[in-house]
Amino acid sequence: MRRVQVIGAMVMLCAALLAAAPLRAASLLRDADIEYALTELAKPVLHAAGLSPSQVKILVVHDGTLNAFVVDTQAIFIHSGLILKLDSAAALQAVIAHEAAHITNGHISRRLSNFRSARTAAGIGMALAAAAAASGGGKAAAGLAIGSQSSAMRLFFAHTRAEESSADISSVRYLVRAGIDPQGAMDVQELFRGQDVLSEARQDPYMRTHPMNSDRRRALAGLVASVSKKTAPNPTADYWFDRAKGKLSAFLRAPGWTLRRADDSVSKDIAHMRRAVAYHRQSDLNRATKEIDAALALRRNDALYLDLKGQILLESRQYKSATSVYASAAKLAGNHPLILSGYGRALLAAGQPGQALKVLEAARARDFRDPRLLRDLAVAYAKTGNNGMASVVTAERYALQGDLKNAAIHAKRAEALLPRGSGPWNRAMDVLHAAQQAKRR
Repeated sequence: MRRVQVIGAMVMLCAALLAAAPLRAASLLRDADIEYALTELAKPVLHAAGLSPSQVKILVVHDGTLNAFVVDTQAIFIHSGLILKLDSAAALQAVIAHEAAHITNGHISRRLSNFRSARTAAGIGMALAAAAAASGGGKAAAGLAIGSQSSAMRLFFAHTRAEESSADISSVRYLVRAGIDPQGAMDVQELFRGQDVLSEARQDPYMRTHPMNSDRRRALAGLVASVSKKTAPNPTADYWFDRAKGKLSAFLRAPGWTLRRADDSVSKDIAHMRRAVAYHRQSDLNRATKEIDAALALRRNDALYLDLKGQILLESRQYKSATSVYASAAKLAGNHPLILSGYGRALLAAGQPGQALKVLEAARARDFRDPRLLRDLAVAYAKTGNNGMASVVTAERYALQGDLKNAAIHAKRAEALLPRGSGPWNRAMDVLHAAQQAKRR
């Protein structure tokens, strides 16, 4: 019952926006390796901010524009475009520190005192759709930028200049406390130099949600200068930054681009990994497996590289081999949910829906934020004859993607098929309630 009420609170703020189509799609990029790397980079920052790294996830939004934001105290969202644009671990850690400051300084809780809907599939989908529209990018900008609904969402997500100054001060303090060069904060701001004089439509989304002017930039520069001290090189942070950025760019940029630059990596295993992804995207299984095996030779028992090898084999239709590799990766990684998701997908492709169902449910129980996992889980339920569960999981997948129209269709099917009052039935009701509220606005 409490879930339905908190989803309703968010719906009242963004239902009208979500009902206005077409919105630019906003989706999460889920990858165990990238998220592990981001977690390693975030740990010292979050500890310095008094936050628990196990409670605050760093999630990547599939969006080429530059932005980062928080919608509750449970996650920091960073656009893939911003990660690819940054040049150092310290700069990315500065972004994380700034968003963490918005959490610790109460900027989110004061504005969203009842907002806990991002803990549900419907809540995350709505938050991502609203954030995409609030940033004014793509189709959302074309359709909504001058409308009052879009303006309301812009205000909802945008921080005030007072909040930004407060977050600047706190974030620099966190960086210094964590032993990270605070110059990274200035490096981030350099990306947006001159944007404050551009029209809003031409600004990066970060500028629209994090107002910056010359006075604030000077104040931040003075603050950084006053606390800056020589910091020791951190090869571990450099490694994980390069690994996250290298894998992200290998999947998002042209394979030829990756192959020309792979040798610029900070370590040989990352170079091999990047080439493995590039060759895989060129459907060259032999070269791809040779490269990922070379990476594994340098980092034996690296579950994250095994996860990539499993993906390469699975997507190359080597189902039996993929299942074996994923099983090893899941064991080494302590049943990491994203790796379990790949394992379940391989089992499903290998014609073992019953075993796949067990593995995929174990993954969902640990982390429900992966649309691909939910798609595979629905298939597994359908193949094992449980159409009610297939419908509720499909409803959650559509909700997670911000498609409340299709989410409602499948939630209604689940309502008719599942025992009234059961846990899965209540999950379907969460989605259906959110969709119905959005339709009425």
